[in-house]
Order: sequence, then C-alpha cells, then structure tokens
Amino acid sequence: MRAYKIALAAGAAILLTAGLAVAQPNVHAPKPSPVVMAAAADKGRPAEDTARDENRKPAEVVAVSGLKPGQSIIELGSANGYYTRVLAKVLGPKGKLYALVNAARPQSGDLVKALAPEYPNVTLVTDDYTKITAVPEKVDMVWTTDNYHDYHNALDMAAFDKAVFDALKPGGIFFVEDHASAPGAGLSVTRTLHRIEPSVLKAEVLAAGFKLIRTSDVLAHPEDDHLKQNAETSIRGHTDRFIMVFQKP
Repeated sequence: MRAYKIALAAGAAILLTAGLAVAQPNVHAPKPSPVVMAAAADKGRPAEDTARDENRKPAEVVAVSGLKPGQSIIELGSANGYYTRVLAKVLGPKGKLYALVNAARPQSGDLVKALAPEYPNVTLVTDDYTKITAVPEKVDMVWTTDNYHDYHNALDMAAFDKAVFDALKPGGIFFVEDHASAPGAGLSVTRTLHRIEPSVLKAEVLAAGFKLIRTSDVLAHPEDDHLKQNAETSIRGHTDRFIMVFQKP
C-alpha cells in the first residue's frame, strides 16, 4: 500500500510538471461568494455565453481573482463581453469597469456600447494596450483572460507589464488567465498555437515589480498534450489553462 501511495504521488508530480508548472504559491482560492454566484447566474447573460460556462467556470474564476463589489477594474480585450457582463454585475452600482478595447477592432467597442443601458458602471476605453493611460484613475484590478500570449505578437512586453503596474493602486491585482504551452516551449508558440509557457509569463510579470500571491488549477486539463492550437475543434474549450494572481506591493 505504501508503495502504491508513493507511485500515485510521483504520478501527480509528473502531471503537474507537464501541465501548469507555475510553482509557489498555490493558495486555495475562496469559494464564489453569493454576489459572484448571482452575477454568473444572471438571466440577462446571452445564451451563447452561458453555453460556455461549463468550460470557462466564470464564478470560480472570478472567485480566484478576489474581485469585490465597489472596486474598479480594467478589463483588457472585452471582445464579446463574456466576462464584461459578469464582472460588471459583481462590481455593482458603486464599482467601475473600464472595458479597454483595441482601436483596430471597433466591433468590440460597439458591443460594449450596446451593454451600456444595462451595465451603467461600464466605460469604454479605446487604447493600444501598451499605455492604458486613457483610464482616468488608478484601479484595484487589471484583468486579462486568454490574451496575454497574443500581446507577445505585437507589443513590448516589458513596457506593457510596467503600464499595468502603473495603472494599479498599491495592493492592486493583475489577474492573468491563459492557455499553457508545453514545458520548454517558452514564447515559441504564442503566434502559432496561441499558448504561452506559464513559467515564462510568471518571470515577465515579476520583473515588472509584481509579486505572485495565488495560482489556481480550476481550468486545468492535464489530458491536453499542449501541442494543438487553442481554437482547434478537438481541443477548443478544453485546453490546459492556468491562472496567476499578481499583486502590486
């Protein structure tokens, strides 16, 4: 029996090394609060969003971030508003969400504008992601999901991470969720497979002055071989995704 337990432990270690490999700390995130659960269950969310909830687990993911009502947040790349709606509901009437969209993708701006009547705490900001200077105040959180790897294909990442750092209040949170690449892939597949090695992302963000306070495997899929493009039919929605929560001292 003892040998069996040792074998199980070794197998688990191998899976961790092959998958997320984000190292310490891996602090258990709080369970979703009633506010977060209500935001994810909001009947106003479109059916195409809720159909993705089983894979994206919005309540659990927001709980990992620690976002609270009344805070302010910059959401990078609001796209179709999947998280915009949930985050705005969590923030409530006293909170603020700055939806930062790429000027090259006006359709994202149109989507955010359409949300305005139901989500008055959402403000559209058009920028190029490297500055984030159009946001008129320091915020409690900067949020990005499934996009950090893409920024590598167009931006100076040291300048980007520094801009995020400067946009936050002291103690503010940089929340990052992305698709994991295979160990050793580094930045070689950010354009082809649209993935990034977790340890590389971690090192970059720490270099900007952040500290890593929490990681989560809530979106982990250890069965993913990390060799497919994240939008391929066979893997879409089931990629091995990692979450890192960084804090500005």
